[in-house]
Amino acid sequence: MSIEMLPVHGIGEITRGADLAGMIGSAVELCDRDIVVVTQKVVSKAEGAMVRIDATDPLSHKPVVEAESVRILRRRGDLVISETKHGFVCANAGIDLSNVESGWAALLPEDPDRSARRIRDGLRGRFDVRVGVIVSDTFGRPWRRGVVDVAIGCAGLVPVLDLRGSTDAYGRTLQVTEVALVDELAAAAELVMGKATGVPAAVIRGGDPSWFLGDDDRGGVVADVVRHPSDDLFR
Repeated sequence: MSIEMLPVHGIGEITRGADLAGMIGSAVELCDRDIVVVTQKVVSKAEGAMVRIDATDPLSHKPVVEAESVRILRRRGDLVISETKHGFVCANAGIDLSNVESGWAALLPEDPDRSARRIRDGLRGRFDVRVGVIVSDTFGRPWRRGVVDVAIGCAGLVPVLDLRGSTDAYGRTLQVTEVALVDELAAAAELVMGKATGVPAAVIRGGDPSWFLGDDDRGGVVADVVRHPSDDLFR
């Protein structure tokens, strides 16, 4: 199997109420079983998940971080690691000041899975294509330098590929292997979107049919990727 990653150019600046499905579908010719990856930032802008802050105060977003956190895990200087209402553990509750106008901060979408479903349904309704959709965001990783894009919302895709019970190349039965498919796809798509290029979406083409859900989408939520606290040795 080989896959192709295509940046989606020409979408332009996003404002509240923007029709992301229409803008994406008009900017690129989609095929059935394409996977559309959309950055959190443009989803938040389109949904109005933006708050005003004091552009002259570099710490004015900190009260917003506190408000968007359900639990603070660590503090060090100006850095806060917290848990959001979505169950994500990340820096500053996912509040982002990059690629937004001065004096504004972007929040995470209220329900990123619903955001992904809305885009997926819009693309299917307007352009008659059956696609998977991922809403991606940039997270740091414990014990690793650098950031990667991960999925915070998805629609039409299997979030986690459960390989337990299958065999490896030597015929041994896999006991614990689960692959965070939507995170891998989000990270791959970021390679053609970049952080400062103004490309807020990408298309992944050539994915395995087993990655896609049926019409009911049952089980296709990013919560499936989030480790339950009872299985987390570090919380």
